[in-house]
Amino acid sequence: MRIVSLLPSATEIVCAIGAGDQLVGVTHECDYPPFVRELPKVTTTLIPVDASSHEIDALVRERLKSQRALYSLNQNILAQLQPELIITQALCDVCAVAESEVTDAACRLPGRPKVINLEPHTLGEVLSCMSFVGTAANALGQADASVARLQQRVNVVKDRTRRITNPPRVVVLEWIDPPFSSGHWTPELVRFAGGIEVIGQESQPSRTIPWQEIISADPDILVVACCGFDIERTRKDLPILAAYPGFASLRCVRSDRVYLMDGNSYFSRPGPRLVDSLEILAHALHPEVHPLPPGQVAAIKVDLERECGIYSRR
Repeated sequence: MRIVSLLPSATEIVCAIGAGDQLVGVTHECDYPPFVRELPKVTTTLIPVDASSHEIDALVRERLKSQRALYSLNQNILAQLQPELIITQALCDVCAVAESEVTDAACRLPGRPKVINLEPHTLGEVLSCMSFVGTAANALGQADASVARLQQRVNVVKDRTRRITNPPRVVVLEWIDPPFSSGHWTPELVRFAGGIEVIGQESQPSRTIPWQEIISADPDILVVACCGFDIERTRKDLPILAAYPGFASLRCVRSDRVYLMDGNSYFSRPGPRLVDSLEILAHALHPEVHPLPPGQVAAIKVDLERECGIYSRR
């Protein structure tokens, strides 16, 4: 089967279920596993490479008002690839090609390829999406085996978490300028890891929050995992975070428990690496309970003095 993926997470799902050799086209953002970077790209973005976080947010809001996505589909390349299956999403209104554009394009292609939409809001629904894709790609057996392995890793973390009697209060920021709470699966991951997300709500969208809401929550731990940003890009916005009124007085800052995590590779992508996200988060919250699995990357503790000009009072 010739498969085109219009989501980085879908690309990872296709590869995780053993159907990566059937991929013929991916998005400009697909970068994992590494071999997919060499596949034809069927999308482009309207976001300038050098745009600031504030500029990206303004562009997103503008596109939402006009109900237009930030990404466009190269229909000529899509037609040349002759896909039999196209995987897209209806979860986010701006972070992928518009569903209507995909449907219209599919209708014009010879053979009318099958189009499936992924719309998970929880970790369990992400795992169900893997089986759904497996069925569509004639790889259900491999998909179910992959899901079972991932579920076993989740269960290991959840079993360890049962030992924790005093879970810390956590805030996961999905964006800095302006601040966004986490949403969908991330508060659930916090709970599985042994924390309590005090602003973000499980299975609900992330949302813009006033800075005062974070001050009022005064979390024990602050995790910054910006949507679509890797560690280095997120690090550039730390001075913006540190400049918010009262940042230095937050409990998490005074106790030196502010962490950076790769939102682009992990938390932003509803695919198999959400389980990696859980393991990374669990280790950051409770290193004495949750050892970091071999080969897994650790969250980065922010050097508050060097990167923010703030002395912790630990």
